[in-house]
Amino acid sequence: MTTGPDTVLLLGGRSEIGLELAERLVRDGARRVQLAARRSDELEVEEGRLRAAGATSVQRLEFDADDLAGHEQLLATALDPAGGTDPRTTVAVLAFGVLGDQARAEVDAAHALAVVSTDYLAQVSVLTHLARLMRAAGGGHIVVFSSVAGVRVRRANYVYGSAKAGLDGFASGLTDALHGSGVRLLLVRPGFVVGRMTTGMSPAPLSSTPAQVAAAVADALRRDRSVVWVPGTLRVLAAVLRLLPRPLWRRMPR
Repeated sequence: MTTGPDTVLLLGGRSEIGLELAERLVRDGARRVQLAARRSDELEVEEGRLRAAGATSVQRLEFDADDLAGHEQLLATALDPAGGTDPRTTVAVLAFGVLGDQARAEVDAAHALAVVSTDYLAQVSVLTHLARLMRAAGGGHIVVFSSVAGVRVRRANYVYGSAKAGLDGFASGLTDALHGSGVRLLLVRPGFVVGRMTTGMSPAPLSSTPAQVAAAVADALRRDRSVVWVPGTLRVLAAVLRLLPRPLWRRMPR
């Protein structure tokens, strides 16, 4: 970005990575933050953290990722210039998602569908509405979190991985569709992130923390990048893993 954002729209207002990123963007000069999450009236701690970082305005928005029908109105309200938001100087961060229970998803179709709905369908819905609104305004930035799990889907987490694979493809195509519109999309491909979402799981090689992911994303936004791997060396590892024979690949851990 040639200039820093004025507003951060955080979809997933309790996300560890999302809050780390929002805090960094506020310290870089963003004045306004919109926290969108379920039970938005319970975001006192998150709001206080961002105000302490320097945000002059923190607005809470009720957002349920799985309420696909409600996305359009929520985003239209969030990006409404009449409410003080200029989409052209807004960074919209899609930081919502679920890991799900792979073992359960293999025998419980409803659970598998719930994971895919949140991690893919809801993301597609939000991205489509955001792209339309920002195109109409002539600019804006969108941050999408894919995962190395979607680069080549593993047996150990194929439900989550397949959703991320679909999201990665959709976001890549949307990036090309937005070319020349003034709207920029940053696709983030982190590896294993040690945080609340992965509590109790053994960290994988090249793991990172929410703070490290947020730092890499903030830097990529400043450099106007379209893709960032976290850590950067993961790009090389992913290229190598694509070449593994299937008998070895199916034994790969999460």
